[in-house]
Amino acid sequence: MLKLIQWQWEGYTEFHRSRLNLVMHIVLVPGFICANLYLINSLVNGDYVFALLSLATMGLSIALQGIGHKQEPQASIPFTSAWNAVSRLLVEQWINFPRFVLTGGWWRALQQAS
Repeated sequence: MLKLIQWQWEGYTEFHRSRLNLVMHIVLVPGFICANLYLINSLVNGDYVFALLSLATMGLSIALQGIGHKQEPQASIPFTSAWNAVSRLLVEQWINFPRFVLTGGWWRALQQAS
């Protein structure tokens, strides 16, 4: 897991340069995280309708982020398997994008974006 976090982080700025993608991420990643937490809460409480809504929200967030990534000058590295996709997406949502924001990388990238 630590290797994945580091690998993703090393090229993070390279894949996050488009103004549209950056703005989409600053809205969609927190939405994904909230939906992810709500999914866990819904499952614990046996509220399966809201669990499904949470899954749908997470899926929409990822789909919209994918559209944002298509605006990038540097294409994302393709997923190699379902597990690779899930692990990379969770690491980005929970670790590397928040880290990108907290270290000032998001703001610098936004200022440099065309």
